[in-house]
Amino acid sequence: MAEKIEKTNVMRVLDGKKISYESHSYNPDATLTGEEIAGILGEDPEKVFKTLVTQGKSGTYYVFVIPVKEELDLKKAAKAAGEKAISMIKQKELLPLTGYVHGGCSPIGMKKQFTTFIHETAEQYDHVFVSAGKVGYQIELAPADLMSVGRCSLADLI
Repeated sequence: MAEKIEKTNVMRVLDGKKISYESHSYNPDATLTGEEIAGILGEDPEKVFKTLVTQGKSGTYYVFVIPVKEELDLKKAAKAAGEKAISMIKQKELLPLTGYVHGGCSPIGMKKQFTTFIHETAEQYDHVFVSAGKVGYQIELAPADLMSVGRCSLADLI
């Protein structure tokens, strides 16, 4: 593929940390589901992860990274974060809080580093996919590198 992919902030962060990754792009249609994006990439949806931003009862924000075809179990998420309860933030809060828009949210390169958890199945794969920080862009990298740069902890989240 000789097409030139525009560098996103996520890619710049990874380049700066000398972390190896592969970038992928697709036609950014906001109606695409995560499973459809996995299909476009020709990948197993279990390897393609979505990034969800939540707020605990304490007011603290948390980030959860789970396979695109799964739903976040809020009870398990709260347990992982040591919170009594966790709820999803409102979509309009996402950009000012993280610097990312819905559908382009990445666990790497947010405005602020939040406590981040990735579903435990990630470590079963040689590589996983997450958003590259912009709708229409994904990055593929080793789970250990994602966990390192995103400062993620593994947890059972689904």
